[in-house]
Amino acid sequence: MRGGLLRFTARRLGVCAVLLGLLSLVVFVGVDLLPGDPATSRLGDRATPEQLEAARDRLGLDEPLWQRYTEWAGGLLRGDLGSSMLSGVPVRSLIADRLGNSVLLAGLTLAAVVPLSLLLGVWAGVRRGRLPDRTVSTAAVVLVALPEYVVAGVLVLVLSVWLGWFPAVSVAPASDGLPLDPRLLTLPLLSLLSLSLAHAVRVIRAATAAALRAPHVETAGLNGTPRRAVLRRAVLPAVLPVAAQIWCVLGIGLVGGAVLVERVYGYPGIGELLVGSVQAGDIPVAQALAVLLGGATLLALAAADIAVTLTTPWKRTAP
Repeated sequence: MRGGLLRFTARRLGVCAVLLGLLSLVVFVGVDLLPGDPATSRLGDRATPEQLEAARDRLGLDEPLWQRYTEWAGGLLRGDLGSSMLSGVPVRSLIADRLGNSVLLAGLTLAAVVPLSLLLGVWAGVRRGRLPDRTVSTAAVVLVALPEYVVAGVLVLVLSVWLGWFPAVSVAPASDGLPLDPRLLTLPLLSLLSLSLAHAVRVIRAATAAALRAPHVETAGLNGTPRRAVLRRAVLPAVLPVAAQIWCVLGIGLVGGAVLVERVYGYPGIGELLVGSVQAGDIPVAQALAVLLGGATLLALAAADIAVTLTTPWKRTAP
């Protein structure tokens, strides 16, 4: 068992390393092809051609693409994320100022998603085909289909503009520490919670319905085993590995994937920093954030797969 698990883990991590290398190449080339000139963004439209040429030379933009990628990838391996082309501030400092804000928002959201999605998903799966299941499934499909900015806009319109309960934006300087004011966190939290909960409930509901159709579960019910005992001993052990996978992916996605939500509310997280850096043509910041978020997602997927193998019995094959 241990040998099989170690081989699977090593294989999974090796795949992650290869994918991360390919991701870094795609991100570097893709961000480099974005419209806009970093030198012009830094010096302004009134800069002379000589000033722009000097700026490009200083920023290394006149070097061949492969050479710039090699130097950039080498810096990543050393932990050097470079410096902002606009402000000259190290990218690591810019990310550090905002990472705590995004982790706080993601942590609060995930802490609510885990119990609520498990409860609603299992509840709907047990009642598959009936009114509770149709109600929960329809609400989840509607929320999944709606773009993030639509959900955020509706919450702002209802809870902020009409009712005046919360501020419409969560603007606060990124360097002022964590925004612990509940009024600043509520609307971004509700936006992320509604979207994440919809995804998780659909997956857990489907896993519950599939587990209930398994032969041993149906046999236990026909033999008179109490419904709660069947759920506890047979259904939940089959559902929890699937739920753990979706929770891991959502957790990483919430840290940096809530780009539009952070942008709508002006929340000082790394999602908002990513959008701002792309719009301003700040290539080092955009490249570093894209690779870090992509790498974190790959590791989360690998961790979820490994967690599933820990709950799956390993069978010895006969020689």
